[in-house]
Amino acid sequence: MKNYKEYFSERNFSDIRYNEPLKNHTSFKVGGPADVMVIPTSEEELIDAVKICRDNDLKYFIMGNGSNLLIKDTGIRGVVIRINEGFDTVVVKDAKIVANAGALLTAVSKIALRESLEGMEFASGIPGTIGGAITMNAGAYGGEMKDVVSSVRVLTKDNQILDLTNDEMDFAYRNSKVKELDLIVISVEIDLSHGDFDTIDEKIKELTFQRTSKQPLELPSGGSTFKRPEGYFAGKLIDDAGLRGLRHGDAQVSEKHCGFVVNRGNTSYKEIMELVGVIQKTVMDKFGVELEMEIKRVGDD
Repeated sequence: MKNYKEYFSERNFSDIRYNEPLKNHTSFKVGGPADVMVIPTSEEELIDAVKICRDNDLKYFIMGNGSNLLIKDTGIRGVVIRINEGFDTVVVKDAKIVANAGALLTAVSKIALRESLEGMEFASGIPGTIGGAITMNAGAYGGEMKDVVSSVRVLTKDNQILDLTNDEMDFAYRNSKVKELDLIVISVEIDLSHGDFDTIDEKIKELTFQRTSKQPLELPSGGSTFKRPEGYFAGKLIDDAGLRGLRHGDAQVSEKHCGFVVNRGNTSYKEIMELVGVIQKTVMDKFGVELEMEIKRVGDD
């Protein structure tokens, strides 16, 4: 078994951690340790960390804000490269915003508002990074990242840096070329338009109210647990199946919104997945609809 630490111990990274509990880095507050965690603060550090892993055939995982992620209780053997704080510079150029991959969507939306730029309102409450949002083509309330992105700077599997246009990104529902080709987002250029500050502010407040009044943001979760099945709403199916509030240990179907599984205290990957299994089986038995998980699951047994 490889000793992952030895490959990084003499490297001068700004922030490197060993045996780091991943539950401290996910919105679900679940997950065992990573052997090594590197938090790059520049494009050079990001590329260097990736190259060390690739050149030495080390297992690695690229992580953003951990907001749509469920990590196994045993954690991740290998290297976690967390692209978040420290690699989150945002620059405004007229009606364009260039953001490093670690910038939070909420922060970019606030900057757009400050500059009276419209188009990012839908993303104002999505709890993820720009890099993660591009990878999954994140969206809410009628807007998606594909609607505002003009180009994406990526690192390819053979360590080449490319600038891909919107068309080249092949955006689809919760998908993109980044996800399909295992690319790594470095930065994103967002093309917005000048608007009225008060109008943009009012729309953000309206969407924020919709989100906070309907979603269980007061409890740890991984966001919407299931993808929307064609022709249905996952939350309604779960509610109609009589599962609202169903609890297994500290994992629970949210009483506020049945499309969310929440952490009531100190739940585990095992508890959450057992509850998900009950939900999926019950909905299939009652309605013949298959619920597919939207939350990404990672880790080692």
